[in-house]
Amino acid sequence: MNLENLKRIALVGATTNKEKYGYIILKDLTGKGFDVIPITPKYEEIEGIKTVKSVGELDKNIDLIVFVVPPKVGLSVTKEAIENGFRTLWYQPGAYSSEIDTFLKEKRIDAVHDKCIMVETRR
Repeated sequence: MNLENLKRIALVGATTNKEKYGYIILKDLTGKGFDVIPITPKYEEIEGIKTVKSVGELDKNIDLIVFVVPPKVGLSVTKEAIENGFRTLWYQPGAYSSEIDTFLKEKRIDAVHDKCIMVETRR
């Protein structure tokens, strides 16, 4: 995956909890200049960034969806993402599972998993 062309990244599992990766990744990516759209049903905004409640609310102008949620949640959101036409998916360590892998293979979609988006986007 060519990360140099990424501009808009949706983050599944964004949170206001500064101890969790859903917050740490949001701050890291915005600090690197990415336009990050937090996806969470819990908050209206995080750090002044308006959130969306689900993948279905995203506009189609998203370059990548990053998952930082438990695999059980990730599977349902993955299905929603595919139904909405998104094909570029990244699963943070701990967010991927054999069920997600099987589903993606059935749909013939490659995804990045077990790599950290913060490490891979160092510039």
